[in-house]
This record gives sequence, structure tokens and C-alpha cells, in this order.
Amino acid sequence: MPNQLIAQKSPYLLQHAENPVDWYPWCEAAFEAAKIQDKPVFLSIGYSTCHWCHVMAHESFEDPEIADLLNQFFISVKVDREERPDIDSVYMSVCQAMTGSGGWPLTILMTPDQKPFFAGTYFPKHSRYGAIGLSDLLLQVAELWKKERKRLIHTGNEIAAWLKTSRKTSDKLPSRELIRQGAEELFLSFDSKWGGFGNAPKFPTPHNLMFLLRYAILEQEPQAFDIVEKTLLHMAQGGIYDHIGGGFSRYSTDEKWLIPHFEKMLYDNALLLSIYSEAFQMTGKVLYRQVIEETIDYVLRELTDKNGGFYCGQDADSDGVEGKYYALTKEEVLSVLGEEEGAYFCSFFQITEKGNFEGKNIPHLFKGQEWKDERVKAACNKLLQYRRRRTALHRDDKILTSWNSLMIAALAKASFVCQKPSWLTVAKKSCEFLENHLVHSEDRLYVRYRQGEAAYPGNLEDYAYYAYALLELYQTTWDTTYLKRGIQIADQMLRLFSEPSEQGLFLYANDSEQLISRPKETYDGALPSGNSVAGWVLSLLSALTGEEKWRKERDRQMNFLADVSSHYPSGHCFALMAMCTVLYPSRELLCVSPENTMSEELQDYLRKHLIPHLTVLLLSPETREKLSCLAPYTAYYPLPERDSQYYLCQGNTCINCSEDPIGALKQCP
Repeated sequence: MPNQLIAQKSPYLLQHAENPVDWYPWCEAAFEAAKIQDKPVFLSIGYSTCHWCHVMAHESFEDPEIADLLNQFFISVKVDREERPDIDSVYMSVCQAMTGSGGWPLTILMTPDQKPFFAGTYFPKHSRYGAIGLSDLLLQVAELWKKERKRLIHTGNEIAAWLKTSRKTSDKLPSRELIRQGAEELFLSFDSKWGGFGNAPKFPTPHNLMFLLRYAILEQEPQAFDIVEKTLLHMAQGGIYDHIGGGFSRYSTDEKWLIPHFEKMLYDNALLLSIYSEAFQMTGKVLYRQVIEETIDYVLRELTDKNGGFYCGQDADSDGVEGKYYALTKEEVLSVLGEEEGAYFCSFFQITEKGNFEGKNIPHLFKGQEWKDERVKAACNKLLQYRRRRTALHRDDKILTSWNSLMIAALAKASFVCQKPSWLTVAKKSCEFLENHLVHSEDRLYVRYRQGEAAYPGNLEDYAYYAYALLELYQTTWDTTYLKRGIQIADQMLRLFSEPSEQGLFLYANDSEQLISRPKETYDGALPSGNSVAGWVLSLLSALTGEEKWRKERDRQMNFLADVSSHYPSGHCFALMAMCTVLYPSRELLCVSPENTMSEELQDYLRKHLIPHLTVLLLSPETREKLSCLAPYTAYYPLPERDSQYYLCQGNTCINCSEDPIGALKQCP
């Protein structure tokens, strides 16, 4: 019989709607029931494509014995971390503080007033190898709740008080020394053999590479560029990249990038598209362009809604087996492709009888050619069709404002550097989807859309990422509609998530549901923090508009980022990237055109050169009125009757470079 999750829209919650556990979604009724029935709360947080969430569900939450313990002694609450990142952030910080680590599924035991007294992640059903099992844990906590409740409540009160302790800000300011320290930390953790940072498991962390790419240019540091190149090459050659169907898995379980954790997430692929686009912009390497093209093909084929939104991701498991969809035997390859083409494919991707993953094969290019020829591309297409017929992947078809925004930004960038207008069309359509389906009647953003329903007030990352996407669209199209909307979203972001007496921005809005704490997330993990991206947005708006308001807000945010990142700079790489915009010279190029366009020669130069901190405005008869409101300083520039005029500003100094804007850009340090 279905439990109380049956009416939810989240695919993750619906996966548990038939459990024998009497799950509640996060709601007032759950905590009221805990108070009335005098029970502690069992909170479980995960997401639908999480492998270990599936394992714990099958072992425990589908098990009548565990369900009986939960139903008898607890009020059980399920949360989709992708729908409610605010709840996840608060309780993940508890888990990390109490255990020294975190992850999903996240398991929290707490009082009816939401104060946690125990935290962990995955628990097997029974105790083993010295680790407590869920059944023993539940029985022990039930006994403690009955006999030593005051101790549990005291622990909960202490943790809740710790969460509310605000960290005092210092007078730390952005500095090049902080930037260099972050780069040097990455240099030390770099794997010189296989690329990436640290040991297995290895995560792509594209924003680390985006920072190092800019550092390489700004400091003329070849080591930083070599790190980016080696990491991008090995990821593209390894099994973390799907050579048959395109797109990247979430992380590699080994140091070589060979054996992935097979789930594919929208945000990983969006951020990786951005860094591969920038690397292609700098080098022109065919390898990078092919990764971009195949990854976008994957997103359009598997993760795109017909109305323009992008889905969250695809599961690692098929038919309950991790990697079953992706792994192939040599026999399968030969049966699909035939002996001659199959042998060529197997040689190209090192496919063997023995295999490299549980008797099967993950294709890779570590010992072969750098990239595919047309013959291999045709074989990959045949095998892709075979994989899709053989078994299916679960797809989480939620549409999230934040992750969609990252993909919009990536598509805008890729369309420009690769000269693919069709990708820009997709980005614009997704932007329209967000405006039509994830914007409240009062112009507020929502977190999630699924099956006709938008839900949950937008958090900081929704606003920061969406403003970032809008400004990327403006810098690709020079359509003032996107600049105007980006300013509106940034204005709203400051109003909802800041306090005049404090630096930095809160995770959730001042009028949202108030949890036991209101954190300011700053660490750049798998995703850059909302505060880091907000810093980037505020700096970009300051440069684009020339407005004092945005300069002041930028400086407040940069000081906050400098303070919170000073103890571990390399864990805040997007923040470092934002701080670079105020520590190194910026360049503002104003094109004044009688025809609402700039020269193809200039556009071609911009496509082929990554110039950090360059902003470009297009002033024309068509944009003059709107642009004079958004960037008032542009009102003083006369419109030419015939040829376009160009003005380049650097370091608070402007020059007329009408005759040779490219030459002027080349002379910039």
C-alpha cells in the first residue's frame, strides 16, 4: 500500500512511495506527528540516480523488518536533495562535523523540533566488520529515546546552537598571494601521470580547471596550462567519458579515469562543456571540439525535454546492476559490428576477452589514437543503438533552475567558440522554458519543475546561476534583453539573500521556510557555491554597466570570498576566479555600430582567444535606448553614420581603437 510520498512529483520520493516504511515528505505534518506521538525523526536524504541510495533502499527500506522498526519507533521523512538543497546543506554540515565526512544517502536522527543528535550516511541492514547496521542503530536509539532522552535532546540543542554560531569575518582582502596559494595547492595535489587532483576516487571538478586556465594566462604560468591540458586529455581518453554515447559520468573510481561511477549528471556535463569550450578556444584542438559536440549530442538526445528544459541525469544502474547499460563483452561487439569492423573497433578501444570491468569492457583510448576516425564513429553509433535496445537507464526528469542555468551558459559559450548557431537556439529555448515554467507570478524563481508543477522557492544558487547564464547569453548575442534580465535577477538576489549588516549571501531567502540554521555556502565542491558565482556575476555587472552600485556590491562580496577562502583557497576555485576579476586588469570593449553588428574579423578573433575579464557591449540605433538605461555611460558615445567605432578601456583608461580593435586587444598585457 502506498505511503504518503505517493502524491509527490520528485522521482526520488516516488521511488520510495511503495516502501513499507510510512514515509512523510518534509512537511509540518511530519514534525507535528512526531510531537504528538512522542517519537524521534528519522530523516533520509538522497537523489534518484544515487547508487548507494538504491542499495540502502533495497536492503532496508523495502524490508519489512526495518520498516516495522521505523514505523514503530520513529517518524520517517524522505527528502530529495536536488529539490531541497537548503535542507540537505544544513544536515550535511551536521554529518561532516560529527563524522568528518559526508555523502548520500544522508541519514539523520533528530528531535521533533528538527535538532539532530546523530548523523551518518549509508548503513547496511545488519552490523558487519565493526560497523553498526541500521537495525541495531534503530533499536539502540529507540532505547535511548525511552531511557536517556535528556542526553539526546541536550546533544541536539548543542548541535543546533553550533549551527547558529556565526563565523566572524576578518579584514582579509582579495590578494594575488591568495590566488597564487590556491594555484600552488592544486599544483601539489596534481597527479602528473594521469591528470586530475588527488587519488581515487577522482572527480572532474571543472571549475578548478577553469581557474587554472585563467591563472595560466594572467600569470604566464605554463605549469598551470599543462595541468589543464593533461587532465582534459586523460578524461577524454578514459572511461569516465562515454566513447559510444557521449557525455561524462560523475566520477572515476580509479586514478586513471578508466572505471566510472556510471551515473551521468546534467551539472557535470554543463561545467565540463564550459572548460572544454575554453580549451578549444585557446588551442583549436580537434579533440576538444569532438568532446563538445558529442557531449551536446548526448544532452540533446537523453536529457532534453521537448519544451526546452533539461533533465537532471541518468542512473548508474540498469536492471539493478551498476554499469550494465555501458559495459560490453568482446563477443557482443563482434556480433553487432561483424568480424572486420568489430576487430577494428576492439583494437581501437582495447576491447579484450578478459575485459577491464567485471569481465566486460569500458572502452578507452589510453594506448590508441588520440581520437576517433569516421570508421570508429560509425561503429559507435551502431553500438549506441544496440545499448539502447538491450536495456534502459532510469532518468531523473526533474528540471532544476540552477542546473539548467549552467547548461544554458555552457551552450551559449560552446555555440560561440564552435560557430554552431543551433546550440544557441537550444540555449535560448531553455531560457524561455525557465521564464515560462519556473518563474512565479511575482517574478520569483522556483527550484524545480516536473509534470506541470513548479515547486519550492528559489535558493541562492538558482539566482546566481541564472544571472550567470543570462550574462553569458548577452556576451554571445549582445541582445540587451538578456542583460536587462540578468540585472533584474541580480537585484532580486541581493534583496532576498543578503543582510545589510553582513557580508556574503545566505543559502535560502529571507522569506523562505526557516530551518534550524541559515548557512552561507562558500565551498566549491562538485558545483561552485552560490556565493562564488554571485561574486562572478556582480563583478561582470560592474564591468558591463559601469554602475557604482554594482561596484560596491562586488567589493563587499569579494571581501567575503577572500575571508572564507583564505584557510583553503583551492577548495574555492570559482571564488578565486571571481577575485581575479578585481586583482588583474579588466578590459571593456564598446562597439558602436550603425548596423547592430560588429565585424566578422573581430568576432573570429574573440572566438579563438580566451581573454580573461574582457566584456563586450554593442551600441547601435537598435540598442541605444535600452543600453543607455542599463549601462548609462554608453549614452555619451555618438553613433557613426557608416563604419563601426571601437573603444577599449583598461585600468580606468579608455582609448579609441576604431581602426584596429584586434591590435589593441593584442597589446593588452
